[in-house]
Amino acid sequence: MSFKKIKITMLISLVLIAVQGFSQKITLSSPDKNIKATFSYGSSIQSLVSYTLFIGRQQALKKGMIAFDMEALNSANFSLTEVKRKTISSSWQTVYGERKNIPDRYNEVSFQFKSSDQNSQLKIICRAYNEGFAFQYKIFQKNKTIVVDNELSQFKFRDNETAWASSFAQSPIIETKINDIKGVVERPLTVRLNEHLFVALGEAALVNFARMKFASGGNNNLITRLYGKVKGIDSLSSPWRYILAGKSPADLLQKNYLVLNLNEPNQISNTSWIQPGKVLRESTLTTDGAINCIDFAASHGIRYISFDAGWYGKEDSDTSDATRVSVDPARSKGPLDLKKVIAYGKKNNVGVILYVNRRALERQLDTLLPLYQSWGIKGLKFGFVQVGSQYWTNWLHEAVRKAAKYKMVVDIHDEYRPTGYSRTYPNLLTQEGIRGDEESPFTEHTITTLFTRCIAGAADNTNCYFTNRVDKMGSHVAQMAKAVCIYSPLQFLYWYDKPVPDSVKTGKEGEIQEVPELAWFNQLPTVWDETKVLEGDMEGFATIVRRSGDNWFLGSLNGTAPRKVNWNCNFLDKGKKYKAVIYTDDSTMNTTTKVKMRTMTIDDHSKISLNISARNGVAIHIFPL
Repeated sequence: MSFKKIKITMLISLVLIAVQGFSQKITLSSPDKNIKATFSYGSSIQSLVSYTLFIGRQQALKKGMIAFDMEALNSANFSLTEVKRKTISSSWQTVYGERKNIPDRYNEVSFQFKSSDQNSQLKIICRAYNEGFAFQYKIFQKNKTIVVDNELSQFKFRDNETAWASSFAQSPIIETKINDIKGVVERPLTVRLNEHLFVALGEAALVNFARMKFASGGNNNLITRLYGKVKGIDSLSSPWRYILAGKSPADLLQKNYLVLNLNEPNQISNTSWIQPGKVLRESTLTTDGAINCIDFAASHGIRYISFDAGWYGKEDSDTSDATRVSVDPARSKGPLDLKKVIAYGKKNNVGVILYVNRRALERQLDTLLPLYQSWGIKGLKFGFVQVGSQYWTNWLHEAVRKAAKYKMVVDIHDEYRPTGYSRTYPNLLTQEGIRGDEESPFTEHTITTLFTRCIAGAADNTNCYFTNRVDKMGSHVAQMAKAVCIYSPLQFLYWYDKPVPDSVKTGKEGEIQEVPELAWFNQLPTVWDETKVLEGDMEGFATIVRRSGDNWFLGSLNGTAPRKVNWNCNFLDKGKKYKAVIYTDDSTMNTTTKVKMRTMTIDDHSKISLNISARNGVAIHIFPL
């Protein structure tokens, strides 16, 4: 998700209200008037601003405080000194993403407070978008170290609503009542208010702050909690806390660009070197294995190969040196001539990405980046990074910025969850923070993941295909559909599989076979001009169609109940004829993957009717005739 600004239409209305003119209640509405917040204010940092949120005609959230815990100011008295309003109506265009054009329209109100001793100022900023509501706080203490001990902001629901919660980034996502939540749970947190209103609570623009999660406060109340204290000198700004609103889970995912809008614009002036694409993991850690990978990648539209852990020694050892090739004997006997592989890849237009564990990154990053650039490396996969605290949050984003200086794309694995920083530094192409195929999730869990984790942004799902775990998860067609549904500009394919020359193929598990449906993966883009989430249920089903140029790719996933679908093709251009290549599961097929291909001619008036069995899927490639 890298981005550049385009033509902007901006209307700013600044209203300064004298202290004596403040009303006890102040309101804020979205541009389309569908979302409305009412505010009241107090005199302590636990009660400075309270808000009530209405979506449509429904009160979505009862009165809750925007508050934090700060020992130095807990007993201080504050007075409201200024209220400002602002209206923005703009748009911007992505260099790559789930969509090319993104609207950025909101109304804003900010509250300025001053302590009675005049030494501290606090500012709370609230925005109402057509897509949702967001708030942020800022603290100012000149020539002082500011320490925030915790955060206490509230999301007060009217009832004990149903949520889909996970305790950590790669844990199962469980349906639960908000009052039954134990400990803290991940963001985004999707909550169903009724059959026609869903919200997702989350965090945006987390760059130099402690991570936030949600805890149950009882009485239908969720409270924000920080992963440790946060410090700043002179001033300190929190990330944004947002409430994304939608009529359905599909509507929530359709609007996930709200997270990007809450981040700063692209800071990289020349992004031509940032190249999204498909990736093939190289796990043999040998020269011959890497050459095989490059040959396969070059003939199948794959932009990169990625060397997995072990190429520079034991990844979990503090003594392993990532400046040299020293294959971990527990993983491979070698030999590995990395420079030869890089040169061969360059000749075949296939780049090389290196996995580096956080132990080496923390010790050697400033040495590794210029060295790898001199080798011709195109990117890094950060492994087992430390997350949560302000220190490690700041370290990680600084590492992304340093990588940009040396024209390195980045994939962050393990517990890191995105909050939109890829807009600001688009060399951060993707990240894990997902219960992906390495965990063998059932198809219904992947569906839930789309409407929770994937609201936050790109997700490296490590898509599998030929390994036996595919049958456990669902079907091969479901795996094809997942490659469309789960957005990732760096899309790893065939994660537990490897290419093997025809002369030595044995038919064993994990050998990549030239089955007909590989044409789907060969042609599949990883970034898009347009995305439409056609339908979705939290666990039952999801259908997403994405456009790249004149080509559309549809992926549909089905949960535990068989169903019949009848999709309208009205997303296609009017007056054009298209060919649809439809991939479905068929047990009678004489292939190991049981994938059936058929074609039909369609236009914008057509309907595609299919039966989808449990834990299965459909993949469709549509292109103009």
